[in-house]
Amino acid sequence: MRSFWRTLDRALLRDIALVCLAVGVIGVSYGAIAVTSGFPWWFPVLMGALVLAASSEFLFVGIIAAGGSPIAALLAGLLVNARHLPFGLAVPDVLGRGRRGVLGTHLMNDETVVFALAQDEPERRRAAYWACGLGILVCWPVGAALGALLGSVVRDTDALGLDAMFPAVILALILPAMKERSLPRSALAGAALALAATPFLPAGLPVLAALAALPLFKVQAKNTVGAKEGATR
Repeated sequence: MRSFWRTLDRALLRDIALVCLAVGVIGVSYGAIAVTSGFPWWFPVLMGALVLAASSEFLFVGIIAAGGSPIAALLAGLLVNARHLPFGLAVPDVLGRGRRGVLGTHLMNDETVVFALAQDEPERRRAAYWACGLGILVCWPVGAALGALLGSVVRDTDALGLDAMFPAVILALILPAMKERSLPRSALAGAALALAATPFLPAGLPVLAALAALPLFKVQAKNTVGAKEGATR
């Protein structure tokens, strides 16, 4: 365990902590919305610990609150979480085996996979994945519990703007990477695809549509590398 934490430098730990904090704040919004929608206080906390998937939980609560059936809400949540299938194929080396593999699979989400894939060395991939996953496992249900308490007092939770913190933190984390010449084009293309798909797809799926812009970045990156190699010859 000691070597596990030594693998993570201070900058990476800071980034993971910021994301976990943002997830906790969104958990506050989720818990408040669930309670004001008629769910008991313990429901978002239990869902937060057992499901650990924000988009599908928001979708489930929204469908039930709108009068939909639990089966429809369950199927919609499974559809949104279908993105975990390619996630598992992308990070099989960080999940572990046996009981640890079960927990590792439970911790799989957008944030843990992104942090793992951003690391070059296998040890750093595992350390980043587990540090982020365990942090979210704590922050998300705790945030949901605080939100449930807040929702019993404040009825208009939308006025607090809690849902804006997570995208703000993510934007702050990716801004340094925008120095790469080809990355901003791919990011803008992905954002345009996600915005275009938002009115037609459930929450969580527009992000998958944005992944269609990744081949554009790969092609541009290859061209840039090829041009650099040609210049050095």
